[in-house]
Amino acid sequence: MSTAVTAHAEQLEAAAKAAGLTLTAAEAGTDFAGVPTTRTTVALAADLSKTHLLELSEGFDSSDPKFADEIKTFFGELALRLRNPDPNFYLTLLGLPLSFGQFAWPFHGSTSGADTYIVHGEVHLATGEDAALHAKVSAALTQTFAEVVSALEQPFAEGFIFNAVRKTLDQGQLELVKSGNRQPVPVTTRYYSLKRKEFIFNDTDEAARKKYLQGKVYWLSGVLGAGMPVWVADPRDAQYLNTTAEELKKNVAALASEGLIELSEGGAWAAVTDKLRGLSGQYETEVQEALTFIKPSFNEDMRGGHTNM
Repeated sequence: MSTAVTAHAEQLEAAAKAAGLTLTAAEAGTDFAGVPTTRTTVALAADLSKTHLLELSEGFDSSDPKFADEIKTFFGELALRLRNPDPNFYLTLLGLPLSFGQFAWPFHGSTSGADTYIVHGEVHLATGEDAALHAKVSAALTQTFAEVVSALEQPFAEGFIFNAVRKTLDQGQLELVKSGNRQPVPVTTRYYSLKRKEFIFNDTDEAARKKYLQGKVYWLSGVLGAGMPVWVADPRDAQYLNTTAEELKKNVAALASEGLIELSEGGAWAAVTDKLRGLSGQYETEVQEALTFIKPSFNEDMRGGHTNM
């Protein structure tokens, strides 16, 4: 790793190595505002083809003890997520399989004068077919929310930003289009409990979690993953569903008992079965219904000339 980039990079390298990862390359970059950054490719040591881009502020001091636990957790989870067929694939509660990419870390100050911090990225519909439908997003972190985050850097924010994007889609406040401008994703303290010091996105019960996990295995293993197992005990999903990784393992065990998935590694990983593949029509319909839900109805009214302006 270049010595001209992130301060105390040896701490990052040590933390990555301990998690079974390697920092295979580094280069100087700039963020949206032109401020110097460090771009580092993080790879799974056991399979260097599995990678994730890590971008940090040039002067970020990873040796500060207050960051140690969260950096360790970030790399530990990333090492498992990189074992997925594709670590960039996620599912929403609406049933939309997505690919996350082109997030320009770290946060930068709003150029519009608002008291917010911004990160840009893209999500694409990932059904294994036409990937043209996507949303360019601009996730805006309020000043108040920023104060509860350890640092405005990727390892400390990637998870809740991705979950905020998913939540905004679930609410029908993002549209997947073939072309278009950036769409806002407001990230406020409504997503965080100051009392419990934890993130809050979706209240789910056992039935909702089972439906989510079944869909995740169908899409991420069956359609997009060539039948390979996916990590179903991902803490990022647990945060999104307001539950725990252990509870997800219990939920997915019930699906296995129904013959819908095949478990491995103590129930933390699951692969599609022929029985689940047989529900393809159900999932294709679910995607179409979700796309209809998130499409603003006023657009069609305006295209038809029905407006009171």
